[in-house]
Amino acid sequence: KNIYRFNWNAAIAQDPFDKNTIYYGSQHVHKSTNKGVSWETISPDLTTNDSAKIDQSTTGGLTLDITGAENHCTILAIEPSTKQAGVIWVGTDDGNVQLTTDGGKTWTNFRGKIPGMPAGCWIPQIKASRFNAGEAFVVANDYRRGNFAPYIFRTTDFGKTWTRIVDEKKVTGYTLCMIQDPTEPNLIFVGTEQGLWVSFDNGSSFQQWKNDYPSVSTYDLVIQEREADLVIATFGRALWIMDDIRPLRKVAAEKGMLAKKLTVFPAPDAYQAQYRAATGYEWSTMGLYDAPNRSRGAAISFFIGGAKDTAAKKTRNDSVTVKIYNDKNENIRNLKWKTEAGFNRESWSMDEKGYRQPGSPKPRAGAQEPRGFQVLPGRYKIVVSLNKESDSTFINVNDDPRFGNRNDIKLAQQKMYDRLRMSGDKLTEGMDQLTESEELCSKMMAQLKDVTGKDADSLRKATKAMQDSIKAIKEYISGEPSDKQGINRDRGQTVMRSYQTAAQYIGSKNVAPGAQEEKLVMMAEEDINEAVQRINKFYANQWKAYRQQVENTKLNLFKDYKPID
Repeated sequence: KNIYRFNWNAAIAQDPFDKNTIYYGSQHVHKSTNKGVSWETISPDLTTNDSAKIDQSTTGGLTLDITGAENHCTILAIEPSTKQAGVIWVGTDDGNVQLTTDGGKTWTNFRGKIPGMPAGCWIPQIKASRFNAGEAFVVANDYRRGNFAPYIFRTTDFGKTWTRIVDEKKVTGYTLCMIQDPTEPNLIFVGTEQGLWVSFDNGSSFQQWKNDYPSVSTYDLVIQEREADLVIATFGRALWIMDDIRPLRKVAAEKGMLAKKLTVFPAPDAYQAQYRAATGYEWSTMGLYDAPNRSRGAAISFFIGGAKDTAAKKTRNDSVTVKIYNDKNENIRNLKWKTEAGFNRESWSMDEKGYRQPGSPKPRAGAQEPRGFQVLPGRYKIVVSLNKESDSTFINVNDDPRFGNRNDIKLAQQKMYDRLRMSGDKLTEGMDQLTESEELCSKMMAQLKDVTGKDADSLRKATKAMQDSIKAIKEYISGEPSDKQGINRDRGQTVMRSYQTAAQYIGSKNVAPGAQEEKLVMMAEEDINEAVQRINKFYANQWKAYRQQVENTKLNLFKDYKPID
C-alpha cells in the first residue's frame, strides 16, 4: 500500500488551460479534472525517496506530530506553464527539479544538472515564464543546513542550460520567492529573508525596495493583474500590498529613465470613497493595533533620478511643487512635497484650495495651502516641478461607485459651504485685528517696563485694560481656556462652535443640505455677525481712545547713564 507524504505547505496549482483541473502534490503529482471530486496520480515518486528521511516512525528520529509537518521527501512546488499545455515543473524539499512536457507521461529530473545548486536543498518555488514556453525560474534555499546564500536559477530551453541570476552580490538573505511581471519581462521581484528586491533589467541587477517596506522575511509574491498591485506575504503572517506597480513597469521598459532628473508616471483612477470606522473602535487610546492603510487620496508617482544609488535614497532633494488644474485649465490647488532621490509616491486629497479658519495663525511664506472642499469628479492635470525640471500627468477622479452620481448633491453642499465661508472670512479678519492689537499691547507693556512717572502709569493701566478687553472678546468667540484635558475639555457653546458645527453638518450626509443645515448656517451667521459687531464697537470706541492716549503721551524711554570709573 502506498503511503502518501504531504508537506505542511503541500503544493497545489490550477491548470491555466482548464479551470476545472487542479494539481496537488505529495511525493507524487495528483490531478483532478473535476475540481477535486476525483483524483488520478500522474507521476512516479518525484522525490529522492530517501529512506533515511521518511522513516521517522521506526528509526527513532524526529518525533511525529499530529500535523505531519515533519514529513520529508515531499513536493513543495507545482507550476504548469501558461504558454504550452502539458508543461509542468515540480520542485521538492530534497533538491529535485522535475519537468514533464507531455502532461505527466514522462518526467525529467535535473538533479545534479543545475550548476551551482547545492544537492538536497529546498525548492520552495518554480515560476514558469509568461513569455517563453521553455523558460522557468527555480528558487532554492539551503539555510536549514547552515548555508544562507541566495539561489535563483533560470532556464530558457526546457532545462538544457541553466544560469544563476541571484547570488550574494545581488541580494541579501536566502531566497524564498520570486515573480516576473506578467506584462513587462524586465521587471522581476525577489523575496528573501531580509526583504524585497527588484530588478529593472531582467535579473542582471537588483535593488532592495525600501519604500515603506521593512527588511522582513518575504515568503510569497503575487501580482493582482486587474489592479496592477504586488501582493506580498510575510513570515509575520501579514499581507502587504504595493499599490500600482505600473510606474515600475515603465522604468523597466524604458532604458535610461533612472538617469532622468524627474519623471512623473501615469496616475491610476482615484475614487472619493467614503469610509466608516469599524464598530466598537472609536478612540486611538483604546490601544488596538492598526497597520497603516494606503492613503485615501489620489496617488501620484514620480521618480527623481541622477543619484548614484537611488535605492539607498541618500541624496536629499528640495521640495517639489505641484500644481493641479481642472478641465477649464484653472489652477485649483498648489502643494509642496518633501522628496528624496529614487521612487516617490505622494497623494492629493482630491480637494481644492481652502481658506483660513477664524483664529488660525497667518501662514508663513511658503507654507502649504489649507485644504478646501472636495473637487467634483472629472479629469485633472497634475504638474510636478523640481528646480527647473517639470513633468505632468492626468488623473481621473471618480465618485464612490456605491452611491452613483452625486454631482448635484456636492454642488449644493459647496454652494452652502461658500455661503458660510463669507461669514467665516469676516470673523477671520476680525480675529486677525484682535491678534495684531494684542501683540501691539504686549510690545507697549515691554517698553513701559522700566519707565516711571504718572503718564507711564496711566498708559500701563490703559494697556492692561485693552488686553483684558481683547481677551474677553476672544473668549466670547472661542471659549475660555480650561485646565481640563481629554474629552472633557469642552469650552461650551461659542461662536466658533456654532461655525464649526454648521461646517461639519454641510457635508456629513450623502444628500443635499436641508432644513437642518440651513438652520445651523443661519445660527452661525447670526453669531458671527454679533461677534463682528462687538469687534467693530471695540475699535470704534475703546481702541480709538487708547490709541489717542498713546499718541498724546510723551514718554522718555531713555535712561541716563553715568560714566564708568
